[in-house]
Amino acid sequence: MASRLSNTLNLFIIISLLCLRIRAEEGNTGSVFFIDSTSQRFLRSSDLTSQSGSMLLSDVTAAVSVLLGFAPPASLTAESSIKLDEILSPNPFYRPRAVLMLEVSRTRDQIPAGVKFGSYIQSAVVLDSVKADVQLPEGDEVSMISVGESEGSECNAACMEKELHDLAAKLGGSYVDDELTIDLASGTRLNLHMTKKADREFTVKLVSLVRDIRGAMEMHKDLDGRMKNQAELIKGRFIGIKALQEQYGPDGVAQQGMELFQMTLEMIFDPLQGAYQGQIVGVILFPGVSLLESEAFLNVKFTSHTSRLLEEKALTASPTLIVEILLVRRTLAWITGIILLISTLLGMFFLFNMPITRDTLLYSNVKLD
Repeated sequence: MASRLSNTLNLFIIISLLCLRIRAEEGNTGSVFFIDSTSQRFLRSSDLTSQSGSMLLSDVTAAVSVLLGFAPPASLTAESSIKLDEILSPNPFYRPRAVLMLEVSRTRDQIPAGVKFGSYIQSAVVLDSVKADVQLPEGDEVSMISVGESEGSECNAACMEKELHDLAAKLGGSYVDDELTIDLASGTRLNLHMTKKADREFTVKLVSLVRDIRGAMEMHKDLDGRMKNQAELIKGRFIGIKALQEQYGPDGVAQQGMELFQMTLEMIFDPLQGAYQGQIVGVILFPGVSLLESEAFLNVKFTSHTSRLLEEKALTASPTLIVEILLVRRTLAWITGIILLISTLLGMFFLFNMPITRDTLLYSNVKLD
């Protein structure tokens, strides 16, 4: 009896530990979507939707660097390299050179079935670290544009009114009497009242994201005429879901707001593809948890790279070494000069003593009747 009780207690402890481990892993994972171009293919998968195994947060930033046309960090492990090879196109010379990298805080949600992005690859992300950096070179090789980080202060009341009307019209909804009404892809209807603080905060951040991405497209047109072959990173972070979750909880209105965000993302991704002529890939991270409002999981770090040009080492103060170097240089100069002189004399000799034939006259540009 005591033995059976002991076995039962041990089994209970093991099951409890497994449950705690599963909950810890779920709380430490998110998801990432790699959205391919609609006209070109920069991702490996040939299916419209595909799922890949889990990857680290540093693998996501390494994939962004590769998509921009730069080498991944030297610290990338062999396992991570295999993971990137499963996602990215195997041709190293075929990269979009432009990436929309967007982080959506406080949710690990999936893209609903009614929202279509074309082909994309979904992968679970293990948040092995608090932050990960996209390592890019300094200089004019890459430009970065930040989106979605403004508070909407640059858009006054009239501007916001116009933006809300445009957003509602493009999504098939309406904006009347400070109320935004959108029919979602799941069949439900979302009503956001601008008089409510949470609804307004979410809507303002959504409109700011749309305005910033539109500005990024206009900036791309200017850069496209002046800076050829320059990589472009559009980096953004959307934290508007937090306001709805704190007011209404994680389900209900907050879930509908997440669906509205994804519909808006699909709406702006189409003109973004047109502006970049299909040379852009989207990387959307849903970490599931949130850091401080001023901090993000995905960051950018510009690093200086050493020049690949060969440079002569500085001479030491040894007089013998200096004499040896000068002797070698003068010897090479004299030998080169003698070879050139002999070649010139031989060329002149054969030119003046060549036989006068039809071929030699034609070679000498003599006109023959």
